[in-house]
Amino acid sequence: MSEPVLPFRVAALYRFTRFDDIAAIKAPLDRLCGAQGVKGTLLLAAEGINGTIAGSDAAIEAVLGHIRGLPGCAGLDVKYSRAAAMPFHRMKVRLKREIVTMGEPDLDPTDTGAYVAPQDWNALIDAPDTIVIDTRNDYEVAIGSFAGAIDPGTQSFRDFPEWVRAHRHEWEGRDEKPKIAMFCTGGIRCEKSTALLKAEGIDRVYHLKGGILAYLEQVPAEESRWQGECFVFDERVSVGHGLALGSYGLCRACRRPVSAEDRNSPLFVEGVACPACHAERSDEQRARYAERHRQTALAAVRGEAHVGAKFPDRDAD
Repeated sequence: MSEPVLPFRVAALYRFTRFDDIAAIKAPLDRLCGAQGVKGTLLLAAEGINGTIAGSDAAIEAVLGHIRGLPGCAGLDVKYSRAAAMPFHRMKVRLKREIVTMGEPDLDPTDTGAYVAPQDWNALIDAPDTIVIDTRNDYEVAIGSFAGAIDPGTQSFRDFPEWVRAHRHEWEGRDEKPKIAMFCTGGIRCEKSTALLKAEGIDRVYHLKGGILAYLEQVPAEESRWQGECFVFDERVSVGHGLALGSYGLCRACRRPVSAEDRNSPLFVEGVACPACHAERSDEQRARYAERHRQTALAAVRGEAHVGAKFPDRDAD
């Protein structure tokens, strides 16, 4: 017997293109998402669009059709998955300076490295002259990465350019120029990270097309070089091979993933703190989080969604 189709389609999308008037794009896109019952987040900047949305198949097709009609968006990159429940509480269309923030305003995000298809990725990263770099943040790398990949240990994508400039001599000091293979969750951060390396004069640069999510979806587990789970920026928290739902929960205070071991820690309080953020928050902050969690639980009992909470921004792709 075939598995039932999960009712919600989740679409992760981005496109680097030039928008001259993002305010004019925002209003009709916001209205359409509301009319279709689509929820999630879409970021608009002069450099393009980025985000993740969820809804019925028909609703997602309607919104994507609208986006593909925007300037330069006919070739919109979209990755799909399914969810049993709506993974977002509300719809947000936000105007930003960058659709993924690196803090390099003069960088051309369209001058990128060479794409490598998921099916060809193993051969590239297995090669002895390839340096593999995970461009994601430390809390993402902590729960999974490709075997042998370098972890820059960055807390934010804004830290990545400084890390590159501090470590590039390690690659350039080799007798033969190595290949630099970079990857991220869905591909968007690698568009900018490979563009950065090219702007820095490093030309043998490659990145995984579609990111980790495309690899986990398309490459059989028995052939995979991936170890662990992949953090995703929605209520699924993490996924594994075949994009199966992972084992991690989410700390509602800091938006970091929490393992079963974390949840057994005395520093973990549901909705309030986890071992990673307990020392980062004041008693006053934790009291606010506790009240927010209480209100969320009460709303759930009433069958309502409590959407008043504001969480720290995290890099997403």
